[in-house]
Amino acid sequence: MKIPIYQVDAFTGRLFAGNPAAVCPLEKWLDDATMQNIGAENNLSETAFFVKKDDHFDLRWFTPAVEINLCGHATLASAYVLFNHLGYREKAIRFQTKSGELRAEKSGDLISLDFPATRPAPIPEPTGLTEALGKKPVATFKSRDIMALFENESDIQTMKPDFMKLKEFDAHAIIITAPGSQSDFVSRFFAPRLGIDEDPVTGSAHTTLIPFWSEKLGKKKLHAIQLSKRTGELFCEYLGNRVLMSGRAVTYMVGDLILQIE
Repeated sequence: MKIPIYQVDAFTGRLFAGNPAAVCPLEKWLDDATMQNIGAENNLSETAFFVKKDDHFDLRWFTPAVEINLCGHATLASAYVLFNHLGYREKAIRFQTKSGELRAEKSGDLISLDFPATRPAPIPEPTGLTEALGKKPVATFKSRDIMALFENESDIQTMKPDFMKLKEFDAHAIIITAPGSQSDFVSRFFAPRLGIDEDPVTGSAHTTLIPFWSEKLGKKKLHAIQLSKRTGELFCEYLGNRVLMSGRAVTYMVGDLILQIE
């Protein structure tokens, strides 16, 4: 069985930056174990699979270890593949996912993702978080993830977390964030429980970051940078119950998977 595969760097306008995602368009679903094995074999933070159905696409995402219910950069990569490689001519794409309907719309070289907002709630600092991160946060919050707020961009840039300690926290992942020096805010994202010590650029984290910083800064439109080694850039807007995340993408690789399935 031959399956096309595309590797796309998302939330960046240049190769070897942003967050790489694999995208596999399917005519029909593979079994879950095979898709998980492909995710593990690719060893990227996410591999996306989609199947066309009526007027939309069903979309799923796999890390090297588990299937997840929301992923921004692999959704952006999937939309980019449809717009730039598979001849999709409509302005907007509808994806049906485990997090409901997600929309992707093309405008010039940007693709905008329409995702549900997840506002964080203040929580007491979880025991051991300062030790795991190596620096005490100003405040801590919780949505799907634990979010730790710091004073400035340098705190985020120089953070050297202990991933074994972070793995012990009962949370999907850990977000660290601070005001930016050349953007409205910066962040990093650690998900060792999902098999990803640090994710280069994380759209799903921004469903929490955008409402938080919009309210904190008193503005609806925001410019965000994720300060991983690869670095990613997002142009954001807070819409109340939804957020818009816009970014660029570039193709790194096009090929075929050769599967021998009995």
